[in-house]
Amino acid sequence: MTPVVRVRHAGTARAGWLQPGDRVAVLDHDDPLAALQGRGEVIAEALLGRLELLPPIEAPEIWCAGVTYERSRDARLEEAATDARDVYALVYEADRPELFLKDAAMRRTVGPGGTIRVRRDSGWNVPEPELGVVIGPGGEPVAVTVGNDVSSRDIEGANPLYIPQAKIFAGACAIGPALVAPEDWHASRTIRLRIHDADGTELYAGETSTTKMRRTPHELVSWVVRDNPVPAGTVLLTGTGLVPPDDYTLRPGHRVEVAIDGIGTLVNTVGGDG
Repeated sequence: MTPVVRVRHAGTARAGWLQPGDRVAVLDHDDPLAALQGRGEVIAEALLGRLELLPPIEAPEIWCAGVTYERSRDARLEEAATDARDVYALVYEADRPELFLKDAAMRRTVGPGGTIRVRRDSGWNVPEPELGVVIGPGGEPVAVTVGNDVSSRDIEGANPLYIPQAKIFAGACAIGPALVAPEDWHASRTIRLRIHDADGTELYAGETSTTKMRRTPHELVSWVVRDNPVPAGTVLLTGTGLVPPDDYTLRPGHRVEVAIDGIGTLVNTVGGDG
């Protein structure tokens, strides 16, 4: 399927179809869900590099699923500083997943090239590269994107009840660069994470596969919308399977690249403390 992006064209935010050669067919509206369905008239074509790339959707809500990969479970067990660490093992095996609201109205979320941030009261902050699922008007998955669920590992490790503070703060989320409607929702996708410092030195590189997820995207979405009026365009980040080593923390100037096969690469730079 043709990837859908949002760009600023002639001062106006518009949806567009990404064409071969990194060209964008700019549409006459700013409705990426409509663009996914092939609706819209092309009003201009331009090189992607000459346009301001915006978040691929102005998500009314962004939800996250936790402990969906075994590596994530193990990392949570390692960071936990109390006997409550057993909750991570229990939720990994349970039928009901861990879900939490990450953002609403894009207050804490940036798009491609945007500045992510870290908490001032945390000394251990990490990116969490994740497959994002866009939820349609009927509560069904309609597209995928790339997400970064920036998190404070020391705050969450101190007590699981601190998860909202560890996960929800200014600049704690990024999505982009495009939306793609999968032809096969069960197809494996490789997720890659690269981190460089301000001088370009590589600090971390790793990859995983969506085949290692404990639950499928459709299963996770079904829990998000259960007795929960989720608006169309909501994004669910489906958990991370990549965890940098314990001696790494995000610092101002670090460049974070999250790439997912068939979707693209989301690039963000870390700003000052939140």
